[in-house]
Amino acid sequence: MNKEKTKSVLRFRWLIFFILSLAYFFVYFHRLSLSVVADDLAKDFQTTASAIGLLGSIYFYCYAIMQLPAGLLSDSIGPRKTVTFFLLIASAGSVLFGFAPNIETAFAGRVMVGLGVSMVFIPAMKILSQWFRAHEFALMAGILNAVGGAGVLAATWLLALMVAWIGWRVSFELIGACTLIIVALAWLIIRDRPEDKGLPSLAEIDHKGKDVPALATQIGLWEGARRVVSEKFFWPVAIWYFFDCGIFFGFGALWSGPYLMHVYGMTRAEAGAVLSMIAWGMIVGSPILGFLSDRVLKSRKKVFVFCTSGLVLVILFFNIFPSGLPHAALYILFFIFAIFASSIVAIGFTMTKELFPVEIAGTSVGTVNLFPFLGGAIFMPILGKVLDAYPKSTAGYSVDAYSTIFLILLGTSLAALVCTFVMKETFPSEVSS
Repeated sequence: MNKEKTKSVLRFRWLIFFILSLAYFFVYFHRLSLSVVADDLAKDFQTTASAIGLLGSIYFYCYAIMQLPAGLLSDSIGPRKTVTFFLLIASAGSVLFGFAPNIETAFAGRVMVGLGVSMVFIPAMKILSQWFRAHEFALMAGILNAVGGAGVLAATWLLALMVAWIGWRVSFELIGACTLIIVALAWLIIRDRPEDKGLPSLAEIDHKGKDVPALATQIGLWEGARRVVSEKFFWPVAIWYFFDCGIFFGFGALWSGPYLMHVYGMTRAEAGAVLSMIAWGMIVGSPILGFLSDRVLKSRKKVFVFCTSGLVLVILFFNIFPSGLPHAALYILFFIFAIFASSIVAIGFTMTKELFPVEIAGTSVGTVNLFPFLGGAIFMPILGKVLDAYPKSTAGYSVDAYSTIFLILLGTSLAALVCTFVMKETFPSEVSS
């Protein structure tokens, strides 16, 4: 095996990972960006809060709907073509959103953005599965998730600065232009696998060109989808995602802000400072959990049990102390909450990939990725209805209202914990031995 070619593979894959990370940064950026400009949008378009809320939620619906197609396209036409084409749509959507003369055009732009960025994560997972070894995958997925956390930070404080300097319209037009640059980089540099660049595969490198395992036969699209949904160990992971991300999106991404303002009397800026710990939890926790899974525990299941147990304890703490906590404690709680509820999701995608042959990695991860957004779409309005069942004062909803929410979330976290006990350990046996 040519040592120079081996070095080329190990160097070039980091360039690919860097470009994919830039793309994923904007996935999370767009996911939370409207929270900063909601008031400006309502004013410029002369519309209601309900319409702005629908404008924000359309992203989640587009993202959820496109997860299975994302997997199928990644496994058929290839992840490079998929991510490049749809990022182009996202770029055009962001520019259209910035130029929108009315709310209808803004909806069209937002739909284009949602459809475009929905095709980034699954192709990225497929590409990483070809350029990184099985025992490296959880760490790389964790780092990618940490980049998503950086996107959360950018969507809050950085976008707020941009809007103050150049306005929301020019900000989104500029974001669209930056996305177009990533489109060009993705097409020119990213390759689906080392062989597409004339380089040896990781299997050839690891076996030094000898006794390379035979390539698996091609699996048809619908056969791959059938194998995913008929695998019994797929469903504990999928159901866990529904419950865990229902908690994270329903509380962490929506009702935690009102909770801090209503119960603790915080200003919007003070609540935002506390909630920024969610982003920091993702940034710090995701690679740590990936390293813990790949190198220390050498287990996927143990990390799931640990983190979900920790999530139960955090929610239980909120049940016991729904109010009256010092602000320093709230910073710590939301940081830990993000690690246990959000950083762990990267391990879930790793486990899902390892349940199936690499030929259907896109289909398997795409199918399971439907459930986090389904959880968010269902839990957000349900928790809102719970709050509406209580009288609202000028200061907002009462402690009793949020206590009921915490009780529901505690039951949900316990259901997620049950799922972890029936998951299958998927850590590669040849690495753990």
